[in-house]
Amino acid sequence: MNPSHQERPRQLPLELGHEPEFSRDHLVVSAANAEAAALVDRWPEWAAPVAILAGPTGSGKSHLARIWAYRAEAVFVAPGDIASTGPDAGERPVVVDGVAPGGFDETALFHLINQVRAAGSSLLLTSRHFPAAWGVSLADLQSRLRAATLVEIREPDDMLLAGVITKLFADRQVEIERHVVQYLIARIERSLSTANGVVERLDRAAMEEKSRITRALAARIVNALDEGQGSLDF
Repeated sequence: MNPSHQERPRQLPLELGHEPEFSRDHLVVSAANAEAAALVDRWPEWAAPVAILAGPTGSGKSHLARIWAYRAEAVFVAPGDIASTGPDAGERPVVVDGVAPGGFDETALFHLINQVRAAGSSLLLTSRHFPAAWGVSLADLQSRLRAATLVEIREPDDMLLAGVITKLFADRQVEIERHVVQYLIARIERSLSTANGVVERLDRAAMEEKSRITRALAARIVNALDEGQGSLDF
């Protein structure tokens, strides 16, 4: 084969470990999550000791929970581990991220809420479902959840997605043109986790090919994902 027709080797990018940034300064706020961001900012002046963030997958619930946990010096407890917490669990603020129907011990959550209330502390719960859909049968827990502050996070809107995508590229020291961002938000799943995965794939492809991130490259990556030729690994 003529060497001039051989495919040029692709550059393998170094794994630089771009970790998600969970500080308050890095939170992009739009109408979709403004109420939730305000709740985080109001702490410790909460109207109730228990707050619940409810919203679809990829709407940024865990990001907000991490911001609040850092600010409140809270401990994270997995929904399935609530029953394993000790009698002093509520003395520090607590985050239970990802509450799902049938995925927690009702009596244990009731006792945790009581511990938090007695200690004058705070509890933040996040879920893809409103509490009414958690299937709670314990009447006392139902009462406690009704007394909690409930904030809905809506599906990311164009402003939020555009801001997040632009910032994710900026964190990687990559300039991205506005028309490429607009192309992406019109075609990817409306999820912040999907946005993060697409940015990672585009950045990797651009480094491998030693090219800029263009609309054509974005189209190729998005089309490959739509056709099941790649995964986002998140």
